[in-house]
Amino acid sequence: MVSSVVHQQSRLRDLPKPVWLLGWVSLATDAASEAIYSLLPFFLTQVLGATAVSLGIVEGAAEAANSLLKIVSGQLADRTRRKRRLVLFGYGVSSAVRPLIALTTTWTQVFAVRVADRIGKGVRGAPRDALLAGWATASTRGRVFGLQRGMDHLGAVVGPALATLFLVFYPGQYRTLFLWTIVPGAIAVALIFFVPEEDRPPNHEPSNGASNRRSHPADVADRAKDAQSLPRRFHAFIAVLALFMLGNSSDAFLLLRLTDAAGSVRFVPLMWSALHIVKATVSIASGGWSDRIGRRTVIATGWLVYALVYAGFAMSRTLPALLAWFLIYGFYFGFAEGTEKALVADLAPPSRRGRAFGIYTAVQGLGALAASVLFGAVWNMYGPPAAFGLGAALALVATLLLFIVLAHAER
Repeated sequence: MVSSVVHQQSRLRDLPKPVWLLGWVSLATDAASEAIYSLLPFFLTQVLGATAVSLGIVEGAAEAANSLLKIVSGQLADRTRRKRRLVLFGYGVSSAVRPLIALTTTWTQVFAVRVADRIGKGVRGAPRDALLAGWATASTRGRVFGLQRGMDHLGAVVGPALATLFLVFYPGQYRTLFLWTIVPGAIAVALIFFVPEEDRPPNHEPSNGASNRRSHPADVADRAKDAQSLPRRFHAFIAVLALFMLGNSSDAFLLLRLTDAAGSVRFVPLMWSALHIVKATVSIASGGWSDRIGRRTVIATGWLVYALVYAGFAMSRTLPALLAWFLIYGFYFGFAEGTEKALVADLAPPSRRGRAFGIYTAVQGLGALAASVLFGAVWNMYGPPAAFGLGAALALVATLLLFIVLAHAER
C-alpha cells in the first residue's frame, strides 16, 4: 500500500511544470473564494434577510453566467495558442470583484458581485482546461485533471480553515474577512505570469497519443474533418450530463442545512474545509484510476455517491448524521469532476477542445441554475427532504443512462 502511494506521488511529480503552476493558481484562488462561499448562505439568509429561493437564484445565475461565457472563451481558446492571456484576465476579474461582497447590504448586490466573480471564472475556465489538455498525453490526462482538481480542493481546505480561525478571534466580523480574500487572489494572478504562453512544449506528444501527426497527409485530412464538428459520443455524454445536472443544486443548500442543524455558523467553514480534504485526496487518487479502468466507471461511481448523499440528507436530521453524509459527499467530487474533464478531452479532437470544454461547463452552469431554482422552490413548498430526494432520484436515472448511452464511448 505504501509503495503504491509513493509510486503515485512519483508519477505526479513527473507531470510538466505548467500543470503544477496552474494547480497552485487554483489553490490560491479557491482559498479566497471558498472562505466566502462557506459563509455565504448564512450571510444571505441571516444577515441580509434573503430567502431560500433568493439563495438559489444567486448561486444558479452566477454559475449560469460562468458557464455560458465558457462557450465563448472556449472558442477563443481554439483560435489561439496564447491562451494564457484569457486565463489571466479571468482570474484578474474574479480576484478584483470577490472582496466587494464585504460592502453589500442587499441580496441583489451580492447577486451582482457573484455574477461578476463567475464571469471571471467563465472567461478563464475553458482556456485553462485546454492548456492542461495540451500538456497531457492520452496516458496522463486523468492524473493531470485529477491533480488540478486536487489542488483546487486543497485551496478550499486552507481558505475555510483560516476563515474559521479568524472568526474564533473576531466573531461576527464577516465583512472584514471578505476583504482579506484579496490577498490570495493577488497571489493567484501573480503566479499566472510564470505559465508559458504555448499550450504544449516543443516535440510534445499530441494528446490523442499519435506521433508525428502533422507529417501524415491522411491525419491532416482527419484534423480538417474534426474541425467541423464534435463527435456524436461527446454529445451523447453531454445529454446524460444535462439530466444529472438538473438534480445537482448548489452546495449552498447543503451548507444551509448544516447551519440549521448546528445552530451557528462559526464552525461551518471548518466543515467545508473538511469536505475539501476528502475531495482533494480522492481527486488525486481517482485521476490515475480513471486512466487505468476507464472514465465511465469512475464517473458512475461518483454519481452514485451523489445520489446516496442526497438521500441521506433527505432522511437525516441530526448534525452528526448530516456531517457524516457531507464528508462522504467529497467522494462524489473526487470521482466525478476531474474524470468528467478527462473524458471530454478523450472525446474531443485537439482542434475543438476549447469549444468542448465550453459546452461541458455551459451545461453544468445552466443545469445548476435550473436545479438551484427548482431546489429552492421545492424546499420552500415541501421542505428540505423532498428537495434532496428529488436530487437523488435524478442522479440515479442519469447514472443508469450513462451506461446505456455511453456503452461504446470508450475504446
